[in-house]
Amino acid sequence: MTEYLRILIIVCPLIGLAGFIDAIAGGGGLISLPAYLLSGLPAHTAHGTGKFSSACGLASASYKYLKEGTVRMSVALYSALGCLAGAYIGTSLAIFLPEKTLRMVMLIAIPIVAVFLATKKDIGTNVSEVKLDKTKEAVLSAVIGLVVGIYDGLIGPGAGTFLILGFTSFLGIDLVMSSACAKVSNFASNITSVVLYALRGNILYHVAVPAALCSMLGSYMGAKQAVKGGSARVKKMMYVVLVLLFVKLAYDLFMG
Repeated sequence: MTEYLRILIIVCPLIGLAGFIDAIAGGGGLISLPAYLLSGLPAHTAHGTGKFSSACGLASASYKYLKEGTVRMSVALYSALGCLAGAYIGTSLAIFLPEKTLRMVMLIAIPIVAVFLATKKDIGTNVSEVKLDKTKEAVLSAVIGLVVGIYDGLIGPGAGTFLILGFTSFLGIDLVMSSACAKVSNFASNITSVVLYALRGNILYHVAVPAALCSMLGSYMGAKQAVKGGSARVKKMMYVVLVLLFVKLAYDLFMG
């Protein structure tokens, strides 16, 4: 077995699964990045190659959601702008703040989010949409994107999940539409990352392209399941993502 074939056998199925999960509830990076690292790719190449496949997967999921008419473009676009600014700020902060401190903060925050989901039984299901004028909706969407973008720049995995929570909690949007808006917003951020990694030569295209095809297929199927299953299915997957994120952060903090 050639080295290239070995990498594809490891990467492609896991990237497809990551795309499926990410399209429903975010958090695909919890699977995709470890998959690239497991295949033996250097860290920067793993990040760059992963961003490429993730961007393609997000494009596929966004297309499916747009096709189904579940994207509120005003929310998605303003949030995308906020994410871009936030990611820049977050990355800059990460240079100065100890990574261990950031992970400890997230270990405290994630159980709080999980308890919030568990106690708010009707979140994203029987929502009474918040009536906001266009200016307030735009500002709130941008702020949500900014905050999550900062998190994305500082830590990363689970950003899509937190976007969904933000849209649902503060804009009163159901979970399916929130997931749809999050995909469009995340896609914009990923494209920026792809450009930066490409300029640095950190994308391994002969791995990234096959992986991207798997990501696109998984993402399309995930978006289809989210639309079909409604908010209840999205909520269940969010629990899975939060548990995975908690386990990963705990492992990195205490074992890394």
